[in-house]
Amino acid sequence: MITKMTKYTFLLLSSDTDAILREIQELGVLDITRSRKPVDTTSAQLFREAEAIRHEIETIEKCDFSRDERHSAIEAKLTAAQAAVDEKRHWGDLDPAKIKALRDAGCQIHYYTLPVKKFNPAWLEEYPIAEIDRDEKTVRFVLIDRASEGANNFQVKETHVARESIEQLDRNVKTLQQQLLDRESEMENRKQDIPDLQRTYAEKAQTLQRYLAGNNAEKAAEDYITVMTGFAPTTEDARLKAALDKKALYYVSEPATAADNPPVQLKNNWFARNFETLTGMYGMPVYDEFDPTPILAPFFLLFWSFCMGDAGYGLILIALGILLHKTGFNLLGLKKHWRLVTTLGVGTLVIGFFLGTFFGINLKEVSWIPEGLRKLMLVGKLEIAGTAYDITMIAAIAIGIFHICLAMIIKAVGITKRAGFKQAISTWGWVTLVVGGLIVAGLALTHVLNATATKIAIIAVGVLSVLGIFIFNKPGRNPLLNIGSGLWDTYQTATGLLGDVLSYIRLYALGLAGGMLGGAFNQIGTMLLGSNPTWQWLPFVVIVLFGHALNFAMSCLGAFVHPLRLTFVEYFKNSGYEGKGLDYKPLTNEINLENK
Repeated sequence: MITKMTKYTFLLLSSDTDAILREIQELGVLDITRSRKPVDTTSAQLFREAEAIRHEIETIEKCDFSRDERHSAIEAKLTAAQAAVDEKRHWGDLDPAKIKALRDAGCQIHYYTLPVKKFNPAWLEEYPIAEIDRDEKTVRFVLIDRASEGANNFQVKETHVARESIEQLDRNVKTLQQQLLDRESEMENRKQDIPDLQRTYAEKAQTLQRYLAGNNAEKAAEDYITVMTGFAPTTEDARLKAALDKKALYYVSEPATAADNPPVQLKNNWFARNFETLTGMYGMPVYDEFDPTPILAPFFLLFWSFCMGDAGYGLILIALGILLHKTGFNLLGLKKHWRLVTTLGVGTLVIGFFLGTFFGINLKEVSWIPEGLRKLMLVGKLEIAGTAYDITMIAAIAIGIFHICLAMIIKAVGITKRAGFKQAISTWGWVTLVVGGLIVAGLALTHVLNATATKIAIIAVGVLSVLGIFIFNKPGRNPLLNIGSGLWDTYQTATGLLGDVLSYIRLYALGLAGGMLGGAFNQIGTMLLGSNPTWQWLPFVVIVLFGHALNFAMSCLGAFVHPLRLTFVEYFKNSGYEGKGLDYKPLTNEINLENK
């Protein structure tokens, strides 16, 4: 089956792209695509508006007051006011009347703060200085001079001291503290506005995407806007969103649709998962297609086993799979596919037994095989209409017919799912004709249906098929055109289906050839061995080992190529599978060095 995907969209300046990609890479689940577009006046404005909304949402969500300009301004004023109060407490409130009297007399008061070590006591004799406050580290004092005498020559930097009283400064601090609390309360209450802000951001982002997609304006600034689209399995949503929020990455997420053409991740059981490599060789399904792997897996295993046709070769494959898994042995890069090799070996062992061959030996002729097991083997002839045919050949053709009928049903269901029943009427017509006709024929031949019931069933299948294939194949079109189109489809389908079914005879032919060739090497070795062997054992062993090694290699090649052809050509063609999807390849820090 195909894993459901979630689409994530990021908009950012290209100068930020590398840093963002490194953070995304750490998550290891996002399959990223991106495009770069030049910034012009319109796109820059849209980007600024989207960014402003994004920052506002982040500030509200995280209560990050440092990102709020008003909060920061009030906080700065409060810090300055508290510092002014603290400083004023050291100086105390001077008598306003005395300060005024000094000023009226033409005197100025200068305030100084120095470390105790830098304060020179001799200044008390040299200058009109009055010490106001002193502690272990700091001394505060004032110097009084006459304004008419100009600047004094006391080379120490003055300290600013607020003229307001301590009471006035305290009131100012309390006012700013209340303003800060009001602003924080306002921002907390704005959390209910987040959904609306997110919708607005999404609209802005989508507008910018549309503009960038349709605009080829000249670059108007030394930067670009990067639109990054990522896809991740929906099962990862909770973990991924939590990680993105921690990294302060803002994004728009929505369920992926077929129109988005998301990458495809296959999710199958332990058995079918071994065959996903074969699906990938042809091409991944698109997002709204059926995953062909669950059907491909059992049939490819069956086809492979038929083509190998020897239970002994199944044992070799099982041993090879275990060897690939347990050791560093990596024949033809198959180490990572050891499960597939082992599975093919088990299938070959079972089917090879039913075909009655073990390292070229005809098991049906071996005396120690129980009679009950011999009856299960598909060895011998089956008479049909006075002519005898190999049972194995009949089985191969029957498998092919079933395989193609299944493909036709899947195609009809797929078209119905994606485009609706009206667009699938013609396909359902062919399914009714071929599958329905075969079912009726089978029931009639087995005498489940009597002559009257068979006649009624044939008429029903024929009428439904004709209506679907010739009359309603394109609803709303001229019936004459539909009839002409139906006739052409009939010619193509009839000739195509016949050739497709006959292709499955290769299963019988390859299995037969492999069994006969293995038996031939056994016979040659036995002829050399003679009735009283001595040194003849050596050439016997060489011929048998070399012969079966060569036959095994040739059988493996044929068992891979021909079942693959039956799957990729006969089955995929009749099932409507195109394999044009994208493989899911998340951006990750992990590098798989296995088997390199």
